[in-house]
Order: sequence, then structure tokens, then C-alpha cells
Amino acid sequence: MSALPVDPAPGPHWDELVRFWEESDWPEGSKVEIIDGIIVVTPPPAAPHNRIVEKVHRRLYTVVPEDWGVYETQGVAHPARGRLYVPDLVVIPERVMAELEGGESAPLTEAELVVEVTSLSNASYDRLNKAAAYAEAKVPLYLLIDRFGPAGPTVTLYGDPSDVYQEIQKVRFGEEIHLPEPFDLTIDTSVFPIG
Repeated sequence: MSALPVDPAPGPHWDELVRFWEESDWPEGSKVEIIDGIIVVTPPPAAPHNRIVEKVHRRLYTVVPEDWGVYETQGVAHPARGRLYVPDLVVIPERVMAELEGGESAPLTEAELVVEVTSLSNASYDRLNKAAAYAEAKVPLYLLIDRFGPAGPTVTLYGDPSDVYQEIQKVRFGEEIHLPEPFDLTIDTSVFPIG
């Protein structure tokens, strides 16, 4: 993981930072995000990570409303806080996506659900920084699939954002977790690969 510090304030510095993010030649397959005004580059995720994302993606498409989409590589920006994330999965209304041009990021405040699967190199960002940012942006639900949790692999659903999220449910890999309305979806985590 590498970082390039930049002033996180919105305005010209944000625009320059995003332009740099868009125009640079990053390593193929890497995830490049802006976290609190710092460009963070992480290596491509491992196969178990991708398999988990695919399983959740497939399940979400059985329940999302017709006018919402489930996106894997969509950037979501929160310029006021110097943040541009590329979640493993994000559910956003299609009307928002239709308004975007080129490689433009969607407003984080428009996300209905964000799903992150931890990798060894970024687990603390997913647990702390991103959870705080998603709650601050009032994303209704955040599903954290923590393959490297301190007590073993867990899945935590956060919701009811105010300044912080409330933990709605937490399960170990192998148990079921339920996403409330508008999803009303139970995910069997026993199908998630460990390792």
C-alpha cells in the first residue's frame, strides 16, 4: 500500500486530486482510493475475496428494485471530506448513475448500501475509516465482511447512521446475516471461502 498526501479540503485542491486520480497510470487491477485526502493504492484482491464479492453480488440482484444497480468498480466521492472510495459493491439508484459522465464518481450520499470485504492490506481502513465515512454520508447500510477479524472471520451489518453507525447484526462465517428492507435478504455466509 502506498500513499500520496494531499490537502483534503474541497475546491481546487480536490479537483486537482481527482484529476490526478483519474489520469494516472495505476498498476493494473489495483484499487486506488482517496481516503481523507490521501491517495491509497492497494494490490488486486485475492481469489477468496473476489469469490465472496461475487456471491453477495449475485444475491443482491435477486432483491434490488428495478431502478437500482449493484456496482463493483464504481467510485463514490465525498469531496467535503476528501474521500473517494471504490467499494467492493455499492447499490445506487440508476437515475444517479445516468447523470454521470465518463469516469465520474457517484456521490457517496446517494448510496443505499455499501459492501466491503477486507483484505489483509486494508482491513483497518474498512473497519474504521470507511465505516466512519459511510455513516457520516448517511449511507443507510454498510455490510463489512471481515475475513481477517481479530476474533476470526465475521460479517457485520451497520445501519441507523447518525454521526456513527449502530451495529445491527454480527455473525461469524458459517452463520446467516439478514439485510432489512428494502432488501429483506438473508445471506448464508457458510458459502464464503476462508483464507
